[in-house]
Amino acid sequence: MEVLDVSTYDARNLLVLEGLEAVRKRPGMYIGSTDTRGLMHCLWEIIDNSVDEALAGHCDRIDVVLHADGSVEVRDNGRGVPVDIEPKTGLTGVEVVYTKLHAGGKFGGGSYNATGGLHGVGASVVNALSSRLDVEVDKSGATWSMSFRRGEPGVFAGEGPAADFTPDNTLHKGGRVKKTVTGTRVRYWADPQIFIKTATFAYDELVNRARQTSFLVPGLQIVLRDERGEEPVEESFKHDGGITEYCDFLAPDEPVSEVLRLQGEGSFKETVPVLDSKGHMTPQEVERELGVDVALRWGTGYESELRSFVNIIATPKGGTHVQGFERGVTKTFNDTLRTTRLLKSGDPDIVKDDVLEGITAVVTVRLAEPQFEGQTKEVLGTPAVTRIVNQVVSRELKAFLTSTKAAEKAKARQVMEKVVAASRTRLMARQQRDNQRRKNALESSALPAKLADCRAGDAERTELFIVEGDSALGTAKSARDSEFQALLPIRGKILNVQKASVGDMLKNVECSSIIQVVGAGSGRTFDLDQARYGRIIFMADADSDGAHIRCLLATLFFRYMRPLVEQGRVFSAVPPLHRIELTNPKKGQDKYQYTYSDAELQRTLADLKRRNVRWKDPIQRYKGLGEMDADQLAETTMDPRHRTLRRLTVDDAEQAAAVFELLMGNEVAPRKEFIVQSAYDVDSDLIDA
Repeated sequence: MEVLDVSTYDARNLLVLEGLEAVRKRPGMYIGSTDTRGLMHCLWEIIDNSVDEALAGHCDRIDVVLHADGSVEVRDNGRGVPVDIEPKTGLTGVEVVYTKLHAGGKFGGGSYNATGGLHGVGASVVNALSSRLDVEVDKSGATWSMSFRRGEPGVFAGEGPAADFTPDNTLHKGGRVKKTVTGTRVRYWADPQIFIKTATFAYDELVNRARQTSFLVPGLQIVLRDERGEEPVEESFKHDGGITEYCDFLAPDEPVSEVLRLQGEGSFKETVPVLDSKGHMTPQEVERELGVDVALRWGTGYESELRSFVNIIATPKGGTHVQGFERGVTKTFNDTLRTTRLLKSGDPDIVKDDVLEGITAVVTVRLAEPQFEGQTKEVLGTPAVTRIVNQVVSRELKAFLTSTKAAEKAKARQVMEKVVAASRTRLMARQQRDNQRRKNALESSALPAKLADCRAGDAERTELFIVEGDSALGTAKSARDSEFQALLPIRGKILNVQKASVGDMLKNVECSSIIQVVGAGSGRTFDLDQARYGRIIFMADADSDGAHIRCLLATLFFRYMRPLVEQGRVFSAVPPLHRIELTNPKKGQDKYQYTYSDAELQRTLADLKRRNVRWKDPIQRYKGLGEMDADQLAETTMDPRHRTLRRLTVDDAEQAAAVFELLMGNEVAPRKEFIVQSAYDVDSDLIDA
């Protein structure tokens, strides 16, 4: 028997992955993950190929269909994927594009100028991760077709990925079409061997992306169709107003200024490999043209909404173009405010956050072959972009802020006064935060007297219960574990901070007490590492007033201490609504059973009756936390071994912010419409009155 020497490591231990094998072995490197996020990224790769045709001026309609069988189809009326033979490989253009990594028309060959595709791996990666992919191309007066199974070309004997498959790399020529008719149709089935079972195509995310793209490419129509439900859903998007219209659409507040367009161009040189006429890559110094187009406006609110794009590809994590924009607006405001003496010589400079308060901006740049950090293209890395965007933004913004036209001058003055006010508020908030923050649990003199603090100083295991009313506080004090559970009572309903200003919020006793006890500041100055407790738990009655209080508290934390919510550290306790006292409990059965809703009560009673277990009538219905004794409150609501907590999350911050604004904001009309429409869905028999 041969004994393997584990200390040996030589060339035979190395594995070389050829072609698309690497994609299937390490899909996360190419699409980020194998859940819904990765599945959607594959779809974006195919859609973006069609959008690139629109950017080049050859396509004005894209159709995306989510089929009932789990496949997805993308159709466009662009030029169509090349069907002739590529001389270097001897393969048809379709097979090259869909089977070869780093192959495509976006490597400096002159087919495209500004594109979303760069690396030549998008279509081939999707093909590698699909159990079946069908391509149809209308070109040169005919329809050409080819199919693939997990990246291998061939022919399927029937419909769907389960059909019999025969390897064959022939590009099949089908029926004739008019020579003026061109386009590409791609339909694929994501491979269940790669993607997890819960991965699904998110229609809402697709709608947002389609709407966004229609703003960024004026004149392009994008039609979405979802056939997975009982009734097909179809939506169409087309906007001719460009990013000015997009900026207005994104703005969540009333305007302080009209939408400004800051446009300009610049050039820079870089050395890149370029595809020559013989198909060889040769390094050349090329001069790049960079187009900058920014739409921005300031509103009356405090939150900033900044979207950035490179050749219509969203860069959610920013990059050099966003750095250039932020530097440009900050420096321009500082220079202009000093010149106009709105900032005195002794005043500190304004910072980026002051300028971005209440801003809605869409920052777009267009250039050939931008450098992204990774295939997912979330961050732009081209260094020269920062300088050019900075120059364009500074020049155009200064022209607005120093304009002598009466209307523009008045608007510019309002914007500058808003920025100065934001700077002063930030400085005041920082001063107050520094005064209120406590470094450790022993320095309790600055904390509210009504806080019943815990003994442990380790923030990872401590919990702060925000308790509704003083009546429940006494019971909660006896029910808690004082080693790691702290209690802060609040009187009634706190201030609705969605309507109130920062100043009013800080003046409110209950709000300021909560911020003071959490100890990490608020708003832009919030520092998650300084939070004194690992968990924040709302503990209110299980009635409508309690729900209102939880909503108000959630609004406070979402608006001013959002990192706590984003990190999953804010919870709502779930107290029971009923207590059932059993008169003949079975062996091992608790004498008391708790239920948390009327529906659960009915199910529990039915189960007890079926098992011949009797209970004492009337069943106790808790009207508030104060009705429980300490043992009951501990067992049902506070003891980590038995309680139920509901975590507050922000899966979609945009949607959550819209709901908060609808339910708690200043605009009454949308809220009234929501109440009227929802009234039809309420079952009057369920109203507890």
